[in-house]
Amino acid sequence: MKRSKRFEVLENRPIHEDGFVKEWPEVGMIAMDSPNDPIPSVRIENGKIVEMDGKERKDFDMIDSFIADYSINLDNAERVAKMDSVLIARKICDINITRDEILDISLSMTPAKMNEVVCKMSALEIMMGLAKMRARISPSNQAHVTNLKDNPAQLAADAAEGSLRGFDEEETTVGISRYAPMNAISILIGSQTGRPGVLTQCSVEEATELGMGMRGFTTYAETVSVYGTEQVFMDGDDTPFSKAFLASCYASRGLKMRFTSGTGSEVQMGFAEGKSMLYLEARCVFITKGAGSQGIQNGSVSCCGVPAAVPSGIKAMGAENLFSTLLDLECASSNDQSFTHSDLRRSTRTMMQFMPGTDFICSGYSSVPNYDNMFAGGNWDAEDFDDWLVIQRDLKIDGGLKPVREENVIKIRNKAAKAIQATFKGLGLPAITDEEVEAATYSHGSKDMPKRNVNADLKAIEEMMESDTSAVDIIKALYNGGFKDVADAVFNMQKQKVAGDYLQTAAILTKDFHVVSAVNAPNDYQGPQTGYQISDERWNEMKDIPWAVNPEDY
Repeated sequence: MKRSKRFEVLENRPIHEDGFVKEWPEVGMIAMDSPNDPIPSVRIENGKIVEMDGKERKDFDMIDSFIADYSINLDNAERVAKMDSVLIARKICDINITRDEILDISLSMTPAKMNEVVCKMSALEIMMGLAKMRARISPSNQAHVTNLKDNPAQLAADAAEGSLRGFDEEETTVGISRYAPMNAISILIGSQTGRPGVLTQCSVEEATELGMGMRGFTTYAETVSVYGTEQVFMDGDDTPFSKAFLASCYASRGLKMRFTSGTGSEVQMGFAEGKSMLYLEARCVFITKGAGSQGIQNGSVSCCGVPAAVPSGIKAMGAENLFSTLLDLECASSNDQSFTHSDLRRSTRTMMQFMPGTDFICSGYSSVPNYDNMFAGGNWDAEDFDDWLVIQRDLKIDGGLKPVREENVIKIRNKAAKAIQATFKGLGLPAITDEEVEAATYSHGSKDMPKRNVNADLKAIEEMMESDTSAVDIIKALYNGGFKDVADAVFNMQKQKVAGDYLQTAAILTKDFHVVSAVNAPNDYQGPQTGYQISDERWNEMKDIPWAVNPEDY
């Protein structure tokens, strides 16, 4: 057949490098509205749910039992189950109905009811719901800070730059698992150099992560994964109860934490039970609520390519974010992992969270080059900083970042690299050379960094973890190394664990260590000129991109 030249051109566009699949409900390859999703129902006897979403209690699996016993407000449950789902969907969008009025309904829903309600909403209406139901009044952003070589000077410098650019949380992980404590210390010091009060974590195996938090190397955690089917939980040697126990371990040590889930995980692991990805995610969010976590990271996250391959998959990611807010949880709305070859498509995927704002629009904006992102590549990375700033400026939407000047970035990167150098010296870790400090100050990524002795690093880390090294030793090393202000900031982060105020829903810290959360700064959006309003000071900052022409210069 003679080909159309237009179709030949289109076939060479980046979008055709993405994978797409037609719906296959039997294996769960359907984002929303599976014919196998349960019909909402609930029956309560003697203060206990005895039937939920078409199942009698004797047929409950462990997830059903956990949700029925711990996740649903029983006072209104039977009344809500009988309400018209379209009416509830309209209430969620209605600016004349408050967030609290919606919570009176949504906290009494079953997973199938919430799934049915949100499936009645368009993508635009889901965004309208997010704008009203977000827990904290102001949106924020989180950065990924990693590198291919696990270089501490690079990590500290990148963390400092990220803090300067406006990220309120920063997360690292590892290329080599045993580097975790060193990486955690590096971004702790770097973040506090850039802007005191930034929360940090190191995403690794859960026991290791908890241990680092107890030593004071980290200040929050979010990689406590939950799943929507029993078999996937069992394959991971976990249950909703073990996750609840882990959540209490973090909280009792003063560490803010959130769970992680996302559409597509059960399909990816082969046990979707023929249900839609969104319905299974509803179960995950209900587990999170019942376990007592203050929030959740969801929006498909690391499984993004799975829902993105089927119809309504991107819409489903926004819908699952709305689920979390309907259960009064902090929402860190993903936008972190690369899933497409198309710049247009990756921007579209983000707009469902960027436009209404979520507690953390990205639960991992890669603040490093894509090749250095150890979270399997970022949907947004360091090369996109200026694009993000311009989109904020174009739409007058606060996406959490601020313009910076090159000279200020160089200065703060240098200070952070020197601070980690002093810390390593004080802790007796392998030296960070002046050459590494210089390279980290001006580098773009780990390709610009000299090599370290990996064996020496790993041996020193093992010895450090066998000792009782803690944040106290880090503070001493910083103070003795001439970085009193950074030492004070790290000390103040440890004080927050004792106070416990930042364990509240959607909490972040200001540079003066004041807590801003859903408790003292709740979202009160009800239409124009309500809710979060960009201040004149913030707007002037957002407008002031360094490369814009200044009329006074001409």
